Amino acid sequence: MSRVGSRQVGSRQAGDSWPITAVIITHNVADTIGSCLAALKLVCDEILVLDSFSDDGTVEICEKMGVTLVPQEWLGYAQTKNVGNDMAKNDWILSIDADEVLSDELVAVLQKLKPEAGKVYALDRLTNFCGKWIRHSGWYPDWKVRLFNRRQVRWQGDFVHETLTIPADFQEVKLQGKLFHYSYKDSEDHFRRMEKYARLSAQEQFQKGKRPTFAKLYLSPPARFFRTYFLKKGFLDGREGWLISIRSARMIRQRYRILKKLWKEKSGDVA
Repeated sequence: MSRVGSRQVGSRQAGDSWPITAVIITHNVADTIGSCLAALKLVCDEILVLDSFSDDGTVEICEKMGVTLVPQEWLGYAQTKNVGNDMAKNDWILSIDADEVLSDELVAVLQKLKPEAGKVYALDRLTNFCGKWIRHSGWYPDWKVRLFNRRQVRWQGDFVHETLTIPADFQEVKLQGKLFHYSYKDSEDHFRRMEKYARLSAQEQFQKGKRPTFAKLYLSPPARFFRTYFLKKGFLDGREGWLISIRSARMIRQRYRILKKLWKEKSGDVA
């Protein structure tokens, strides 16, 4: 898996761009956090890492790279990110995941950018799966709003689906360059995370009072496979596209099985 290697690492020079604070939440991400921080140091004059008690070397890497490290109890994705945003010395926040790396082109764009009021900025995320860049399967294009003013935009949501609340009259600006996403270490890591997302999604729907209908239980999984593999052209991603499509369908099936179990447990019918 390729990572940032030849980039010259150094801090952003004062006055190069508008003051930006990068906010990252971490837990045992030693494999990716170094490359993530190296790119951010070229763009941001402050980097805040909120770490939920990692024990794999993540803390040591952050300390070595001179970023601001804050031990933080896990509060969920949205709440933990908002804690970091509130700690920032700058109003403009670049919200990056620990397994994401700014491309050289994106670094250059951000170095010259002067964010404007009434706008948010989206990054073009490209995901690497088991050593291959996935350009179909519903994974790409994958524009994510990641640069915003914390005074007007905040994270919301529980469990796994955190989203940004953005005023309706704001303009979304798409920036050139790629946000490289090294999300999965290997096929097994992908499988484990799909299982985790299925549980979190089921818990989220349970909290909202949603129930697993017959259609959701039995028709949604094959529909998801058809959508991912055919409509989203997963077949163009080769073996990886097939695997993503199959597991996406499995995740849907697991979500509604778990949701059904949660409702049974609530009613006392655990047979």
